Amino acid sequence: MTAHHVDKGRTQASGRRRRKKGAPPPPSRFARTLRLKIFSESDLAILHQATLAILERVGVVVEDDETRTALLTRPGCREIKSGRLVMMPELVEQTLETAPSKVVLYDRNGQLAMDTSDAVPRFCPGVNCIKTLDHRTGEHRACILADIAATGRVCEALANLDVAASLGYPSDVPPEDEAIATVRTLVENTVKPVAFTGHDEIATRRIWHHLSEVAGGDDALAEKPTGIDLVGPVSPLKLGGETCRRLRDAARWSVPIVCYPALFPGMSGPITLAGSIAQSSAETLAGLVVHQNERPGAPLMSGTAILPMDMRQADLAYGSPEYSQAGLGAAEFFDYLGLPSWVAAGCSDSHVVDQQAAAEGAANMTTAVLSGTSFVHNLGYLSAGRTGSLEMLVLADELAGMASRFASGISVDESSVAVDVVARAAEDNSFLSDEHTYGRYLSEMWFPTLLGRSDVDRWLESGSVALEDRLKARLDDILGSAP
Repeated sequence: MTAHHVDKGRTQASGRRRRKKGAPPPPSRFARTLRLKIFSESDLAILHQATLAILERVGVVVEDDETRTALLTRPGCREIKSGRLVMMPELVEQTLETAPSKVVLYDRNGQLAMDTSDAVPRFCPGVNCIKTLDHRTGEHRACILADIAATGRVCEALANLDVAASLGYPSDVPPEDEAIATVRTLVENTVKPVAFTGHDEIATRRIWHHLSEVAGGDDALAEKPTGIDLVGPVSPLKLGGETCRRLRDAARWSVPIVCYPALFPGMSGPITLAGSIAQSSAETLAGLVVHQNERPGAPLMSGTAILPMDMRQADLAYGSPEYSQAGLGAAEFFDYLGLPSWVAAGCSDSHVVDQQAAAEGAANMTTAVLSGTSFVHNLGYLSAGRTGSLEMLVLADELAGMASRFASGISVDESSVAVDVVARAAEDNSFLSDEHTYGRYLSEMWFPTLLGRSDVDRWLESGSVALEDRLKARLDDILGSAP
């Protein structure tokens, strides 16, 4: 691939994704008007000063020699006795000035699929779980390439999913081919853009080359990117060699990349959420400096995976309130810095799609759509990110619609307060037949496709089908009922 020029703030044409002929129309996509604020302005300023202080006083380990050499030519970056590189506040602030304020992705029909600055929430599954939950047998087993194909087909069918991802590693593919096989299989089964991780720069270069061929060349891919690489620093405060090279490759080719660490409070960072956000944000900003030093204005999305641990057994706690708090807080901080970011939701610590999975998924999906970003990922995770589940993905798609409707708030204007409607319909209680009701009932409410809304007698008469069975039936509709 070759390098491309990028203009900061470049606008992209928008559009709607094409639907297959005969497919049902997608549900209404609600624009977010509500916002949940975690921090005050003074809190955000304190966090910013903390991230700058960490980079100035502690610095980061940079394990790629070429990257170290390039950074040390910059005023404001120097090596200290420990071998770490420290970055002065002036360098970080200059980098923030060049970083773009949004990231966009397109489907392979050339239609805009995701814009981080959009008020409409956009959703994406998680990637690379160790196991998959077989929705037909109930078995927790190793993921295979056929599961990736099924995931691509489900991503294509679910109307609230805007970006596709694998949910697992295919264990039946040689390790050196696993990443490219995953992306090729997703591309064969959905037109939606794909989020991926290449694990090292060699695998990632193969993926970008494939996406370039599919897009019609490097220029076409840079103009309308159909993929985004997921890479991150290692907590605490380390930029691995392959991370540096993937960041620089993406900048050079002007293709989007997510730079985010995975930090365990109390184990690889401070136990406090504020301290974890400060350290992980410093790690992300160090990656941003590497990226923007290669090509100012190239597209990069920030984010953080702050993963609280239940210290009683050292278990991850994806379903915890702290996981949602940390994600929202980090997204708000990146918004304060003017950086595009994503936030995680649609996931659970449960190992099956049960009441716990539904409760945790509904809670973190609702809070996520109220954050400072419109891009939500990790849909479909069980077992705190170790198990990928198509049933959970279908449930999360349903919850995405419900959460988006909640975040759209209540519109107040002359038409919505409906004084004229009350005046003409109150006397004979004709609200049901009024033109105001008839014209708005489809847009005023969100209508579920899987969650039940009926009286108990009708439910019993129809076979008293549980939600778990409705999820499996939806998957059979998409994938077919044959094993």
